[in-house]
Amino acid sequence: MLELEVMPERALASSQWELVLGMPLSQVLEVLQLHSGAVQTALLTYSDQKPFEQDLSVDLNQDGVRLYFDPRSQRLKLIEVYDVTKVKMKYCNRFFCSSEITPTVDLINDCFGPTHPGEMDKGHNYYLLHFRGILFAFPLWTAQSGYPSPELGELLEADSYGSLVLSRLCLFSGNITDPAEARAPVMPLECFHGNGYSESVEVVRSEDGKIKGLQLKFIMDEPRSGGVGGEGRLKGLERRVMFGDTPQDVCSSLGAPSKVFFKAEDKMRIHSSGSHKLPTSKCSDYFFNYFTLGLDVLFDCATHRVRKMVMHNNVPGHYNFNIYNRCEFIVKFPPSQQLCRDSSSSEVVVTSSTKWSEIQDYLTEPSDKPVVLNRSSSTNSINPFGSTFCYGHQNIIFEVMRNQHIASITIYSLAT
Repeated sequence: MLELEVMPERALASSQWELVLGMPLSQVLEVLQLHSGAVQTALLTYSDQKPFEQDLSVDLNQDGVRLYFDPRSQRLKLIEVYDVTKVKMKYCNRFFCSSEITPTVDLINDCFGPTHPGEMDKGHNYYLLHFRGILFAFPLWTAQSGYPSPELGELLEADSYGSLVLSRLCLFSGNITDPAEARAPVMPLECFHGNGYSESVEVVRSEDGKIKGLQLKFIMDEPRSGGVGGEGRLKGLERRVMFGDTPQDVCSSLGAPSKVFFKAEDKMRIHSSGSHKLPTSKCSDYFFNYFTLGLDVLFDCATHRVRKMVMHNNVPGHYNFNIYNRCEFIVKFPPSQQLCRDSSSSEVVVTSSTKWSEIQDYLTEPSDKPVVLNRSSSTNSINPFGSTFCYGHQNIIFEVMRNQHIASITIYSLAT
């Protein structure tokens, strides 16, 4: 049985780990994986058709805990303990729920201190007790009897009020009364670990409309000078990565990559122009992987210059889901860069929430067919997530899932 410390408006923690409100989904899953001996099961649930509209959740069903994540930012916004009989819980090192301790209203009030009177949830036959950053739910004795729920005044005066037993609690940020209104807070400092997290990544064009590179706005933690005096602080940065940049240029702008990956083959080579179909060198092009930025930067092995960049959308249900943080990309197409169907066309803006079906008519011809991309971990293995479809427009490749969400956008240099 898990022994957990409840920290209202902040976290749920054990002696070895903590799940902090605002923590990215990737870090939460990493914590659960590292402590799989204590947390035995974790079931991820998402909407296949509306992955950026409906919450993602991770259910620790053997421990009675469910974690809710904002669908856009993919950060932890709500922690629910829906079965308090499966865990031990304490607050400020004082246990208020265990197999030996019954979590009654009186005990909760004694442990957490005085608060305003709670409210009735007659639809579910619950009495709800609110503190800042935490909500306690107590089922009423009328829930099983068939009698109507009492009024709040009647409940507070009843002899059995103090003996109501807790069945569920929720942790969230702020002073709200409805857990459905919970919002993911800003990512805590302790979640950065020296990495940068993107706020926006916009494609940069020259005056004649040609794509030149990317403009990144991201935040990272900055230690206090001298390394003493408490926590550091967050700082916002704005950097550019352009085609033709060297590895030194990129490291100077973005910092060291999370990983360097050398390509063994180029499966899309057959779709390039004739002069590029045959390899000209035995060396391998290589990627700088920036997982927390949701970005890959490809260097030509011969020139050691940037020739391609990939922005990942981290769509649930994609083969690469949870490898990258979500990249909030922005790609603008002025009328001159569109396959306009009429003279009234305005600028088309593609973001990480845009569906391909919303922009397809502006960027491709009806006769254009996509390239089918089927990823797998090894030859003859099955990809349970299915194929994706790649559409080209100028020097951009859109990778599209079956639900029409854009999984990634690749921009590449046309220079030979």
